Amino acid sequence: MTTAVITTIENGIGTITLNRPEARNALDQAMRDELADAIARVRDDTGVASVILTGAGSAFCSGGDIKGMLASGQGKTLEWREGIRKLHRWFPELVNLEKPVIAAVDGPAFGAGFGLALAADFILATKRATFCAVFGRIGLVPDLGVMYLLPRIVGRQKAKELVFTTRVVAADEAKVLGLVYDVAEDGPALQAAAHKLATELGEASTSAIGLAKTIMNQSFELDAHAMAELEASAQAICRGSAYHQDAIQRFRDKKPLRFSGKF
Repeated sequence: MTTAVITTIENGIGTITLNRPEARNALDQAMRDELADAIARVRDDTGVASVILTGAGSAFCSGGDIKGMLASGQGKTLEWREGIRKLHRWFPELVNLEKPVIAAVDGPAFGAGFGLALAADFILATKRATFCAVFGRIGLVPDLGVMYLLPRIVGRQKAKELVFTTRVVAADEAKVLGLVYDVAEDGPALQAAAHKLATELGEASTSAIGLAKTIMNQSFELDAHAMAELEASAQAICRGSAYHQDAIQRFRDKKPLRFSGKF
């Protein structure tokens, strides 16, 4: 039996691969359920320092499973509402995962697939990668966090343009907009770049990155005083960590630090 999501853990990197290439990795119910399990697995595994989210085949994720939507029939408003609410029982776990998450996008990231990519801390893309808030073409509003995450990355006006027009954004434009961190030539180069970034970030303090991420993810909702209080608490936690103590000792002994910050 083929699994809709493949999770591998190697050298401190957890790789989550959407595995429905014959359906361009459309999010059916099985994939949603398996994604929830995969996210929990890399979250809870202390040996995982960074995470790569990618898709098998020629697409990252083409969005929701239209065939599944057609099979669901009509007049099930409460069931449809509950279906979206179920997504948001695991999606925030991905957005707020206290480890760096890299989306490696090769091919389309459309609809809910766009939302999955936006959940990452960094999006790496191939030249053939495309992004689209395609929902409006079938009379729907964006889901899977797109209306929350997209304005925070590109600004509200640009987000409205992308949602209202449903136009496709190519990789180079996505980089200009700040959606994409970097563009690779092709699939193999993309995977190499993703693993390089994941490895480098994995050398840093997972707790420091996790705390900084959790706080910055709230920066648009909190005032400066609340942010300062979170900052103070997080710094106190990090000061007591074994990673920090080791780094200070290395500094005293004039030894190289584990994390150089050279990317």
